[in-house]
Amino acid sequence: QVQLVESGGGLVQAGGSLRLSCAASGSIFSINAMGWYRQAPGKQRELVAVIISGGGTNCADSVKGRFTISRDNAKNTVYLQMNSLKTEDTAVYYCNAGVPPPAAMDYWGKGTLVTVSS
Repeated sequence: QVQLVESGGGLVQAGGSLRLSCAASGSIFSINAMGWYRQAPGKQRELVAVIISGGGTNCADSVKGRFTISRDNAKNTVYLQMNSLKTEDTAVYYCNAGVPPPAAMDYWGKGTLVTVSS
């Protein structure tokens, strides 16, 4: 089992910055990728950024150049630095941890709300 706890959400004006944190605990040795997803009201959950065990990262086109995903292995924590925020970035942001086969599990945090005002 893996437990994920997000923090860092809040209200920010357009153009501002926030940093989200996701602290992982439990069977973290089994994780091969961690990512951030978001879900805006009335929309489907979408991938924002992912970081794999080897350190490679990828971001959605909509956030490239503005958001950066990183991790601190000593703290078992993944971060999402969000700069130049736009009103369309308003959403609940969820942390995800993926465990490969044979377990093939997906773990989710409870989410943290980011609201960007104009």
